[in-house]
Amino acid sequence: MGSEAALPKWASKPCIMGIDEAGRGPVLGPMVYGCLYCARSYQKTLSTLNFADSKTLKEEKREELFKNLKADESIGWAVDVIDPRELSSKMLKKNKINLNEISHDSAIGLVRKVLSIGVLLTEVYVDTVGDAEKYRVKLSERFPNVKFVVAKKADSLYPVVSGASIVAKVTRDRALRDWVLDETAENMHTRFGSGYPGDPHTKAWLEDHKHSIFGFPTLVRFSWGTCTSYSKDMVEVLWDTDDSDEDGSNGRTGKRQKKLTSVGFTPVKRKSEETESSGKGRCKFFQARKLELLSHF
Repeated sequence: MGSEAALPKWASKPCIMGIDEAGRGPVLGPMVYGCLYCARSYQKTLSTLNFADSKTLKEEKREELFKNLKADESIGWAVDVIDPRELSSKMLKKNKINLNEISHDSAIGLVRKVLSIGVLLTEVYVDTVGDAEKYRVKLSERFPNVKFVVAKKADSLYPVVSGASIVAKVTRDRALRDWVLDETAENMHTRFGSGYPGDPHTKAWLEDHKHSIFGFPTLVRFSWGTCTSYSKDMVEVLWDTDDSDEDGSNGRTGKRQKKLTSVGFTPVKRKSEETESSGKGRCKFFQARKLELLSHF
C-alpha cells in the first residue's frame, strides 16, 4: 500500500526517507509502520508543510495532512500493516520474535521496498526502537550505501519522520475504524475505543468479548500481558506436545507454555507421554513435524 504510480523523475536524484510506527502499545488491532520519502532538494519545502508528531495532532488535522501529502507529487509514501494475529504468532512461537525484532524487520522491509522500485535513497531517518546506535549499525550493515540517522523522538525532530508518523497513524486509525470482525457470534460490536490497555472502553470490550474456550476475537493481540487477567474464567485446555526443541535441547517449551496461559491454555504433560514424545531416536525431520511410528493400523 502506498504511492505506487510510475516512478517520478525526482526519485532518480538523491532522496531522503523517514520511518515511524503507530500502534506499538495497543492490545487491539494492527501495528503499522509508515515511511515518507522525497528528493533531498525538497527537504526545505517539506519543513513548511506543518508535519508534526502525529500524537500531538487531532484526528481531523492528521487526516487533512495525509490528504495533502498524498496529493503532493514531490512526495512518496508506503506502509506495512502487521496484523494482530501475526504479532501474537511471532511472539509466542517456539523460536520467539520479540516486538523490537518485528519492528526492525518492518522498517528494513520498507527501506528494501523503496530501493527496489528505483528510488535513490541516500539518507534515512528512523524513530528508534531499542538502543539507537545498535539499531543504526544493524540498518547500515544491511544497506551500506545509505546513511542512517536513528534517534529518540525522531518524529519531533525531522519533518520527514513526522510525515511518516502521520502516514502510519492515519492508516492504523482507519484500519480500526473499518475493522470487520471475522467472528460471527451474537452481540459482537466494534465499540472498543482506542485499543490501548488503559482505555475503559477497550477494557469493557475485552470483558464482553472473551470466550471461555476460544479466548478472544482475532482483533486481539492475545500475546499481550493485558489478556492475562481475563484468563481466570476460561476453560483449561490440555494438549500433547514434545518436551524438547527440534535440536533435542530442553527449556524453551516450558517458557512458551507459561505464556500461553494468558489466554486460558494450560498445557500439562502426563508422565506416560514423556518417553513417547521425547523425540529420542527420531530423525529431526519427523520430530519437527511431530510424526510418530505406527506399528499397528
